[in-house]
Amino acid sequence: MDGAPDLARLNAIARQRGLVTGGGIALRFVEPSGGSDQYEECAYLTGKIATRPGNRHDVFNALVWLTWPLAKAALNRRHFAALMQARGAGRVERGATRDALTQFDECGVVIAGCCPELWQGLCAHRWREVFVGRRKELSRSTRFLVFGHASHDALAAPFVGLCGKALFVEVDAAWLELPEAEARTTLDIRLATLFDTAEFAPRDWQPLPLLGIPGATEDNEQPDYYDDTRQFRPPRTMRAGSSPGNR
Repeated sequence: MDGAPDLARLNAIARQRGLVTGGGIALRFVEPSGGSDQYEECAYLTGKIATRPGNRHDVFNALVWLTWPLAKAALNRRHFAALMQARGAGRVERGATRDALTQFDECGVVIAGCCPELWQGLCAHRWREVFVGRRKELSRSTRFLVFGHASHDALAAPFVGLCGKALFVEVDAAWLELPEAEARTTLDIRLATLFDTAEFAPRDWQPLPLLGIPGATEDNEQPDYYDDTRQFRPPRTMRAGSSPGNR
């Protein structure tokens, strides 16, 4: 991966910023040992983040740790707590909480905005309404921040149908005017609090076609781009008599 920072550079930045993993241990990016240690458990107990040099997926994971240190530490903390709870109960399955946390860690997108109505439109798959009809309003009121390192990896070589797992965080207009670094820091704090306290299941994430985000590709400047149902699927029709409450 040309131009990627090496482990020494990544670790120097982590030390300079005093970063820690979920267990409060100083964070270190290290080459995988080849053992059977689970990634999250090792990170929590030792501070070691397994990072294959030159591996794009792992390098993006390291960069997300440097960008969202509090949120990543909170995810690690919840993973470890859920793992210990499962072990204590004699369960081997991962469970809904860990599955949801992993999905967001890998593919999460934070949609920070001051217009919940636009978020509701995305949840309802009203793609043209939000991305075309209200595009200027979306640009003024909403920020899309790719969190998941697997999504960053995929966006380096994007393909039709590429989706992320979106989470909406409501912000005020003043937040939208903050310098980028300050805005990200305040959002990192909010995400960490959310990941530390809320309950999650995989169904809580909203599928978001990443190439539909304005600016993700020049192609989406054309309104008919959003007519491609391979990416922008219509809302699912519920079976007669079914409802979310019947799950």
